[in-house]
Amino acid sequence: MSTPDAPDVSDLLSDLTDDATPAGRLHEGALFTLLGYQLAQAAVTTTEVFEARVGGVHALRPVEYTILMLVGGNTQVSPTRLARALAVTLPNIKMWLDRMEGRGLVRRERSERDRRIQHVTLTEAGAALAAQASALLHEGEREVLEGFSPGERLLLVELLHRIARAREARRPR
Repeated sequence: MSTPDAPDVSDLLSDLTDDATPAGRLHEGALFTLLGYQLAQAAVTTTEVFEARVGGVHALRPVEYTILMLVGGNTQVSPTRLARALAVTLPNIKMWLDRMEGRGLVRRERSERDRRIQHVTLTEAGAALAAQASALLHEGEREVLEGFSPGERLLLVELLHRIARAREARRPR
């Protein structure tokens, strides 16, 4: 079934050897060309990798891992910058930082230049966990993407990054 706004996917689908949903074996039809649907299907796989390799083993949530990596890879990270980067509210970030600080993964320190500003830094335990989790996730994702060439992997990451950056372009200044 095609709608006026959706492209006719019959040509695309006829070229595929397997056009069914990954788990339920249902024909995708017009869903095949919807980016959000395909991202959600892919997220199921990457979430399984995360939970199996990091989440369950280290009691770490994806947002906590992301915070560890952003804080560890940047200087002068404030809760406000983290909230903006993750598209969440400041109270939400503060709740995550409270939890992570309670686990000894991050610490908040007042800026020496402007005491109103807090900077978030990793503790030794936080840095070690970030490094270990990253290694485990890279290994798991390599297994998921083993049928992809290095160029396809790079292209996939590049295209997904461009989609994520489109959010910033649409944001009112």
